Amino acid sequence: MTSTALILGATGGFGGETALALHRHGWQIRALHRNPKAAARALSDMPFIDWVKGDAMSAGDVRAAPVNVDVIVHAVNPPGYRNWGSTVLPMIGNTIAAAREAGARIVFPGTVYNFGPDAFPLLAETSPQNPKTRKGALRVEMERRLRAASEEGVPVLVLRGGDFFGGCNPGNNWFAQGLVTPGKPLRSVSYPGPHKVGHNWAYLPDMAETVARLLLRADELKPFEVFHFGGHWLEQGIEMADAVRFAARKPDLPVKRLPWFALTVLSPFVETFREMREMRYLWKKPVKLDNAKLVAFLGHEPHTPLDIAVRTTLAGLGCIDMADTSSRPASLSLTEGTIR
Repeated sequence: MTSTALILGATGGFGGETALALHRHGWQIRALHRNPKAAARALSDMPFIDWVKGDAMSAGDVRAAPVNVDVIVHAVNPPGYRNWGSTVLPMIGNTIAAAREAGARIVFPGTVYNFGPDAFPLLAETSPQNPKTRKGALRVEMERRLRAASEEGVPVLVLRGGDFFGGCNPGNNWFAQGLVTPGKPLRSVSYPGPHKVGHNWAYLPDMAETVARLLLRADELKPFEVFHFGGHWLEQGIEMADAVRFAARKPDLPVKRLPWFALTVLSPFVETFREMREMRYLWKKPVKLDNAKLVAFLGHEPHTPLDIAVRTTLAGLGCIDMADTSSRPASLSLTEGTIR
């Protein structure tokens, strides 16, 4: 029998990519949106989605949507890091209630926000969670509620990744908000951290494919199962800026420091800047996700080469013309993240 997944947040990066990945594996896809017609137009390349009108903040809407579904993918997040305090806990509560009533598994994309410096530099699934930020504390509480639900019969799968990039809606993440300017040709690249400090990135199409493969073996998962997604670990974080230069075929593209001072000055007036500033500590020290458990379970982790992932992401953001960069001579080589 064909399995069905309800996606909350299908117009976002992780939600959209998970819809695509599950569809490739034969799943039927349903998605909740306040304006189904607008959502269908926005994701016109996903005609297979059965759109249902509803709001993730409405308990009644969420509980009505997952009739005869096997999985609920909780991929809703306030855009631009805004309104976390008033939205994320009610939304996860609605998802838990709906999954309990429908007998469905919850899939939840986790982040490194849960962890504080005491757990760095290598994060295992069992590393202590002592966050130093408000968003981190909220993430810990969300997972605590999911674990409690699993003890009451609601199975949960958490897949944690580094900083997201790429996917169907590639604009709501650090790559788009901190490194480049969506919709504009590349004139420079900003980098938020020290150049030699390692950083973890999660390419969303790979992460979504990982979810699909884990669900193929759902019968082997524990009631509350957590995996870490390794993604792209860059030993020297500046390698991501090099990858952008390589993808754009612009080896001399200036690399600038993210203007943290300006974000600090403007943070009282711009909520997105205030929320971004709170996460600065994750750029100051290497933070690497240990994916040994995931590789042992699946045999390998889906992995798109960095140059392809970055080039596709930049094209999706409207920063480069994919056809133009593909047709130009490949006179550059990307070796360990450095243009030579």
